Amino acid sequence: MRIEELRKSFGDLVVLDGVSLDILQGKTTAILGPSGCGKSVLLKHIVGLLRPDSGHVWIDGIDMAIATPEEKLQVRKRFGMLFQHGALFEDLTAGENIAFPLRYHTRLTAAQRRARAQEVLELVEMPELHDRPTSALSGGQRKRVALARAIVLEPQVVLFDEPNSGLDPMTSTTIDDLILRMKERLGITFVVITHDIVQAVRISDWVGMLWQGRLVAYAPLPVFLHSEHPIVRRFLSRTL
Repeated sequence: MRIEELRKSFGDLVVLDGVSLDILQGKTTAILGPSGCGKSVLLKHIVGLLRPDSGHVWIDGIDMAIATPEEKLQVRKRFGMLFQHGALFEDLTAGENIAFPLRYHTRLTAAQRRARAQEVLELVEMPELHDRPTSALSGGQRKRVALARAIVLEPQVVLFDEPNSGLDPMTSTTIDDLILRMKERLGITFVVITHDIVQAVRISDWVGMLWQGRLVAYAPLPVFLHSEHPIVRRFLSRTL
C-alpha cells in the first residue's frame, strides 16, 4: 500500500498536506497524532470513502483516488475495519454481529455462518459470547466482538480507528496484547490510528506522526522513538 502526496481540504481548512508513506505488508503501522490532525481522514482515503484534492492511494495497483465504484468494492473486500466505538448492531447478538458480513459477501448457510462466527470468537478469546445480546457486553467485550467481525472475512489488511478509545488502562493493555497475538496468528497487515503513544510502542513495527496535516516522521519504532524532530520529541515527552 502506497500513499503519495495526499492532499485534502474542507473549505479553508487543510486537513492533509502532502502525506506520503508506504505501509508494509504483514507489519503493524501506527499513525499517531493529536485529535484533529487528519488521522481519521487519512483512513477514509485508504478505503476510498473520501476523494483527495490531489495525490494517490495505491492498493494492489489500484489508485483509490480515481478508482471506479466496482474497483473500490473489490479493494474493500480485502479490508477489515474496527471502528472507534465498535459500530455494533445493538439489536443483534454478538455472534449475529460477527456473522453479518458473511450474509452479504459469502454463500455460506446459516449454520456455516454461525460456525465461522464461533471460530473467530475463539480467536479473540471470547468463545462464550456468541449468543449474548450486544447491549449486555462490556467495553472490552465490544472491542473483541468488533475485532472478530473485522477478521471474519479473512482480510489482507485490518484498519483500527482508536481501538482503545473509552477503555480503562487495564482493558487497553488486554486489547493491545490481543492485537499482537492476532498479527502473529494471522500474518496480516494492521494499520492503527491512535493518539496513544503507549499503545503504539506496544504493538507497532512502524510509526508515523501526523501534525497539522503533515507527516513529520515515519520510521521503524526504535528509530521513531529516537527521532530528533521537535514535534515528535514534544509529543513523546508529554505522553511517555
